[in-house]
Amino acid sequence: MPTTDDQRETVSSAQVREVPIGELPPLGDVPQTMTASVVRQDRFGDPATAFRQETVPVPKIGPDEVLIAVMAAGVNYNNVWAARGYPVDQIATRQRRGETEDFHIGGSDLSGIVYAVGSHVENIAVGDHIVTHPGYWDADDPWIAAGRDPMIAPSARIWGYDTNYGSFGQFARVQAHQVLPKAPHLTWEEAAAPTLVGTTAYRMLHGWQGNTLQEGDLVLVWGGSGGLGTQASQLVKAAGGRAVAVVSDDERGEYAMNYGAIGYINRREFGHWGVPPLVDDTAGQKEWSAGARAFGKKLWEIAGGREDPAIVFEHPGAATIPTSVFLCRPGGMVVICAGTTGFDAMVDLRYHWTRQKRLQGSHGTNDEQAIAYNQLVVHGVIDPVLGSVLPFSELGQAHARMGRGEDVFGNVSILVGAREPGLGRQ
Repeated sequence: MPTTDDQRETVSSAQVREVPIGELPPLGDVPQTMTASVVRQDRFGDPATAFRQETVPVPKIGPDEVLIAVMAAGVNYNNVWAARGYPVDQIATRQRRGETEDFHIGGSDLSGIVYAVGSHVENIAVGDHIVTHPGYWDADDPWIAAGRDPMIAPSARIWGYDTNYGSFGQFARVQAHQVLPKAPHLTWEEAAAPTLVGTTAYRMLHGWQGNTLQEGDLVLVWGGSGGLGTQASQLVKAAGGRAVAVVSDDERGEYAMNYGAIGYINRREFGHWGVPPLVDDTAGQKEWSAGARAFGKKLWEIAGGREDPAIVFEHPGAATIPTSVFLCRPGGMVVICAGTTGFDAMVDLRYHWTRQKRLQGSHGTNDEQAIAYNQLVVHGVIDPVLGSVLPFSELGQAHARMGRGEDVFGNVSILVGAREPGLGRQ
């Protein structure tokens, strides 16, 4: 990494004492060390024990980077995977790229205050109140230089998952292009909650030419009461579409309807999940198809007619992809950003090719999409849907509950530099 010579002259670190969680040093003064919630390889497994508070060096920034004092951090499923070391050991992966740290500081969402900027950074100043988006890439990547989408570039990463020094420390290091203005009407914890899931949802719904969300479109949203699902339903509503949420009980369904869904389907009323029987299993195929068709009829009831979804908003993966592809309208799109129920999904190609449906992977965000999403938040069109706020000491337990599927109401934020909830509104 570049040395401190790449930091602006306003930065001083040698004499600044380490400060406790919930406090800040004088503006622009950067300690040499900080407290972070750290994952190491010998603790991979249950997130409740994989995360542990440690004192680590504050990261140095390069000429195109920004150092942020983290006020609050958002919790996302990606660092459940990082804590487990599965399906990717992120520490080993980074070491193979030449990075020397033997630990992982995750966290892909934050709100905070700029404490230092690199020598090439413009339009960002020490003291700015900001949030960040998770798209991270090499500006010199030939793919990007050719004018292509940077989030598909070979160098593209998810900040705070693929990269180190995310938001689960007192200071975070980001690329300058990731920095966005914080919505003034939001508290620190509200502002920290939604950006990763919100920008992910925005890309899924607006990023794929030929199947972008249109006014009047019917959209089926899996996990409708969670952080990703509530952002998706609000984005659908904002564009003039109609979102139908899939949830696991009526309480979650009502919650989803508070945030944009026109109705909900309780998936526990159906039992056809997972890989369907083989095609030559006539009885099994008939039973599975009956379950999928009953699910589709419930969707028709909510939509008010025999209408199939233009977009199916997917992230469970293995358990639900067969149903999603089955239900999607001809020429429509199933768009997926995760695989929380498993990665080995099955697609019945008869429904895929003959009805010319699209199965689209979607990952992260580019700058244009992140800016568009953040403006909706700044203008109050999109609610962060903050489900809970926790102290820094409970970060591991928060990920463990998310991994068990227990946190399904909105987004979760962790207080870092903020002393208590409710601060940060201007």
